[in-house]
Amino acid sequence: MAILRRVTVEQRPLRADARRNREALVAAAREVFGAKGVDAPLDEIARRAEVAIGTLYNRFPTRADLVEAAFLPTLEEARAAAEEALALDDPWDGFVLFLERSVLMQVSDRGFTQVCTRAFDRTSGLEKAKQANASRIGRIISRAQEAGALRPDFRGEDLAIVFAAATATPDWRRALGLVLDGLRVR
Repeated sequence: MAILRRVTVEQRPLRADARRNREALVAAAREVFGAKGVDAPLDEIARRAEVAIGTLYNRFPTRADLVEAAFLPTLEEARAAAEEALALDDPWDGFVLFLERSVLMQVSDRGFTQVCTRAFDRTSGLEKAKQANASRIGRIISRAQEAGALRPDFRGEDLAIVFAAATATPDWRRALGLVLDGLRVR
């Protein structure tokens, strides 16, 4: 006798139209959340994707599900930037590269900034990706400190100050440069 197993909605292969709808919803969510933040109205996302709100809820039963689908790829970009920073021979150059890429991502995407600063269910893909990135960021900081390039009292929590200062002005590169001057050991 065969044992039947419950198949979830996400485990079943999607029909072509359902796949297109899902892709349109994720793309629309990236645009709307990027511009307005993750609390933006879901009906605006459905309208932009040219689907009914019921279709949105059918594919993404909760806002958190949609936020995760929209931002896991962005967190993957952040992971790649952190790994590139760790691969650089000079730890200070890695620290600077990481901050430049991170600030650019935040100034261009309000939703990403909110994803980075909010807590999600600890079992979610978003929170797991954020924790993995936090570990990489810790290594970036440690390497720069061990090389004697970064202030020894700098901690991962201080990144919130760096990001706030650098993103507070349209000339974020200049602002980040000022912050980096204050963080570098001379």
